[in-house]
Amino acid sequence: MGCLVRFLLLLFIVIPIIEMWLLIKVGGLIGALPTIALVLLTAMVGLALLRQQGFSTLMRGRSKLESGELPAMEMIEGLVLAVSGALLLTPGFFTDALGFAGLLPFSRRWLVSRLLAQGRIVDASYHASVTDRVHREEGGSSRPSGDGGDTIEGEFRRED
Repeated sequence: MGCLVRFLLLLFIVIPIIEMWLLIKVGGLIGALPTIALVLLTAMVGLALLRQQGFSTLMRGRSKLESGELPAMEMIEGLVLAVSGALLLTPGFFTDALGFAGLLPFSRRWLVSRLLAQGRIVDASYHASVTDRVHREEGGSSRPSGDGGDTIEGEFRRED
């Protein structure tokens, strides 16, 4: 935990310094007003791209849910898109570059696949049914021990 705090503190110190340095350099080359206009333009383009990519990810996730699959990739992509959007709203070129990297589908999918490789995703309904079956085979009740509540199985159908 202490290592994470030190890393985040370092990020909060280093990133603003990089941003100031880049803004001063670019402002010195093209002037103050064009630099401000460029920062605003990258934010607007980034937000338009965020909207398009977010909608696309949402539709893919919804499609997976409707087919009964776990939309793990889409959920992580949504998180990456949210962080990328926040980075694009932060004034500066370095955070914009990071934000655009999170918005571009190929780099975002590469990052998400790396994140998924580090973690473990479990389908809770599958896990519960396997636990329940194993528990019954060992001579226990049909309810897993320790949950303290009643489990009622059934079907749900919405009629509007």
